Amino acid sequence: MIMRRPVKKKNLVEADVKYDNVLISKFVNYLMRDGKKSIAQQVMYRALDTIEKISKQNPVDIFKKAIDNASPILEVKSQRVGGANYQVPREVRGERRFNLACRWLISSARKAKGKPMADKLAQELLAASKNEGAAVKKKEDMHRMAEANKAFAHFAR
Repeated sequence: MIMRRPVKKKNLVEADVKYDNVLISKFVNYLMRDGKKSIAQQVMYRALDTIEKISKQNPVDIFKKAIDNASPILEVKSQRVGGANYQVPREVRGERRFNLACRWLISSARKAKGKPMADKLAQELLAASKNEGAAVKKKEDMHRMAEANKAFAHFAR
């Protein structure tokens, strides 16, 4: 008899204080290092303030648009079939889609040098909201890889 592993309980994240938005609160948690949440919140709020100054639009809308533009729809997963490994394209679940978008936005902001993190994050979010930037490029690369391996889609379980 095959037993399934128990389903993990999801952590319920409360909405952030300033914008009353759950997505921003989750993003702050991804941004946080060494448990220093207040610093991560400062960085995020400064980035959103900078976005508001530059674009003269609602920063939460730009943030949501950036997340949408950086979120992948397809990814490839390695699967072993008959002694060979195939890169099988799969659809990305909603939770993982948000997770990957956040990870890519934050890592591409961290790679930029010479400015405070809030400014780098603001620039990356603005770029992603216009369908530009490193995070969106990463998504497009992933989609290109899934498209190239479409022939192995029938191996998907």
